[in-house]
Amino acid sequence: MKRILRWELLGILFVFSLGALLHFVFEWSGESLLAGAFASVNESVWEHFKQGFWPMVIWAAIEYPVFRGKVNNFFAAKGTAVYLIPAVTALIFYAYTAATGEEILIVDILIFAAAVAIGQLVSYKILTSGKLPGYMNWVGLAMIIALGSAMILFTFNPPELPIFLDPNGFYGIPFGAR
Repeated sequence: MKRILRWELLGILFVFSLGALLHFVFEWSGESLLAGAFASVNESVWEHFKQGFWPMVIWAAIEYPVFRGKVNNFFAAKGTAVYLIPAVTALIFYAYTAATGEEILIVDILIFAAAVAIGQLVSYKILTSGKLPGYMNWVGLAMIIALGSAMILFTFNPPELPIFLDPNGFYGIPFGAR
């Protein structure tokens, strides 16, 4: 149990650090469309979800060979975590911006850190709980694949909804990168 907890705590640092870097990768890449599939392409709330999702998927891929056959519910745990991170982020972000009327960068960073920590700690609880029905791991894997697909699809073809709207008034990939 302690070994699993250490891995999940290390995952907080990994996901947070790589997620912070993903904020800049699209710009650093010269606005590469490939980079845009995985990194934030604008300042919309949706695009910031990639900063938690892709590092979490990479961390899960690192953990899988280590934990295979040694923990319960691996994909159920990771599927839950990848949905918790954006859900917690959106809930707290929209609540505080509604209350204050403004975005505060340090608060946004702290929200991301808290969301990642919550995702990893819930993952730990699921990994160390009793064995769930086998189909739950398939559901978790399907959830990861579905959200990953949505992350890519909505970068290039976002619905015109507020969560996808950049503060500069555009959706998805900025016009200059297309």
